[in-house]
Amino acid sequence: MTLLTGCEKAPKAPEQDVKVASESALEIDPSLCDFHQNSCDKKLGETLISLEISPENTPSEKPLTVTLTSSERLEHLKVRVEGRDMFMGVIPLILSEAGKNTYQGTLIYGSCSSNYMVWRLIASFEIGGQSKTIMYDFLADNPAKNG
Repeated sequence: MTLLTGCEKAPKAPEQDVKVASESALEIDPSLCDFHQNSCDKKLGETLISLEISPENTPSEKPLTVTLTSSERLEHLKVRVEGRDMFMGVIPLILSEAGKNTYQGTLIYGSCSSNYMVWRLIASFEIGGQSKTIMYDFLADNPAKNG
């Protein structure tokens, strides 16, 4: 008999568990990218790199438009998406140049029964011949914040 499980967290100490107020109200980590508000901006030295995902609620099992914009040209860009806290596989993401220092592609990822699935986008590239990596964490199926 084969048992397949997906989207299950490894056992953790109670203090490391995701904070859940109730089944209907989740406390969302404020350090995650929130595409409802604006792009998710990060700096590597003097280079500003921004991530946008549309639709902003980053729904599971639906096509998402991913846009990475940089203040400098990114050479040899390679992007992947994977679960931050649980293994959901590694999803390669092909981004094509859509404009000056703007790279765009389509992403689809699976759903998770936990109601709190954090994905991590990892971009590796070269700037001026130096290898760099940047990571963005975001919540799947992220409801708009009230207020």
